[in-house]
Amino acid sequence: MEFSQIHISKGSGKLELINSISTNTLTNDYCSKQAKNKKSICSLCYSQKSLKTFRKNMVNVLDKNSRLLSEQLIQKSLLPTIFNSYFRFNSHGELINLIHLENLVNIAKKNKHCNFTLWSKRYDLITIFFDTHKKPKNLFLVYSNSKLNKPVYFPIKHFDKTFNNITKDKVNDFKINCFSKCKDCLLCYTKNKTTTIIEKVK
Repeated sequence: MEFSQIHISKGSGKLELINSISTNTLTNDYCSKQAKNKKSICSLCYSQKSLKTFRKNMVNVLDKNSRLLSEQLIQKSLLPTIFNSYFRFNSHGELINLIHLENLVNIAKKNKHCNFTLWSKRYDLITIFFDTHKKPKNLFLVYSNSKLNKPVYFPIKHFDKTFNNITKDKVNDFKINCFSKCKDCLLCYTKNKTTTIIEKVK
C-alpha cells in the first residue's frame, strides 16, 4: 500500500485545542456489532450518528486513516510529528487490530514531548499487546466502559483509568467528574490520583 499522510483532526467543542487521530466508526466491525447492543453505550454512538449526518465530510479521511493504520506498520520516518502537549487517539472509532494499536504506540514513542491518551473498549487487544510490549510513559490508556450506569472503579490490566457513562435519570446516584472542556481538566491526559472518570450521557 502506498503511504499517504495520516489525517489529524483539529479539536473542537469539548475537545477544543486537543487534536486527535481517529478512524471510521462506520466501517469498524467491532463498532457495528456493539452498536446493536441496547445495554451498551455504543447503541447511543455519537460518532456513528454524526458521521451519517453533520460530519459526513469526515468519512473519507477517517476511512483513509483506518486503512493506513491497520493494514501495515508504518515506518518511523513517515509517522506524524505532533506539535501539541496533549493529544487524543480515537475521538472517533475504536482499535481495529494489533497493527493499528502498534502504529499508535509508535506515534507516542516518536513524540516523547506529548502526552497521548487512547480510549478503548478493546481490552482483548490491549492485553495481548502490552503483555509483551512496554507501554510508553507518555501514553495513557483509558478503558471505555460499555455498560451504562455501572461504573468500573478500578482500572483493569494495563489501563490507567476508566471512563464511564451515566444516563440522565441516574446522575444523582453517582459523582460526575467529566463536565468541562478537556483542556480545562486534563484528568485523562495526565498522571494524577483520579482513575475513575464519570460522564453524563449527552
